[in-house]
Amino acid sequence: MQLLLIRHALPEISRVSEGRADPSLTDEGRAQAARLPAALEPYRIARVFSSPQRRALETAAPLAEARGLPVTQLEGLAEYDYHLDHYIPFHLAQELAPDAVARIRAGHLPDFVDADEFRTRVLAATEHIVDTCAHDDTVAVFAHGGVVNVLLQDLLGLDRPLMFPIEYTSVTRILVSRTGARRAASVNETGHVRDMLRV
Repeated sequence: MQLLLIRHALPEISRVSEGRADPSLTDEGRAQAARLPAALEPYRIARVFSSPQRRALETAAPLAEARGLPVTQLEGLAEYDYHLDHYIPFHLAQELAPDAVARIRAGHLPDFVDADEFRTRVLAATEHIVDTCAHDDTVAVFAHGGVVNVLLQDLLGLDRPLMFPIEYTSVTRILVSRTGARRAASVNETGHVRDMLRV
């Protein structure tokens, strides 16, 4: 089995007075997502899964439509900020929340995150995907930078959870053998959006 872990495209900044912030993609983000069907054309994708957050679902939509596949939502794939009333894209957070950005760049989850709970639900969602798909399937999984990082931390035995700068619409590939053994085939592939990367 091959898992294609795809981070969502660039979303809007968002703050709400009640409930969860759930921003849509920007125009730039929609342009990034529109490149995914061509970028993933070599893969025989059998299933599409997504975080329930709008930025992930909107990123999944062009690929799902191109392949005629439904998108299965899994709450376990939601980002660690799922419950917050605001969302700040990382490139803006550098000015608006410099302390939080410094913590993330040092490889740590934000201090409001229950790291064990987050890791447990992400790993459980991934196990569900593996268990419910055929052993030779290629599966597209639309999620978030923290989700991809936690999976890589578990796979590679890393000390800190946020060790990779996972870019918008990047693709990280994990291979799962029939015995359940796993290895990272690639991390943070960005060739399809190389002219749209934010520093």
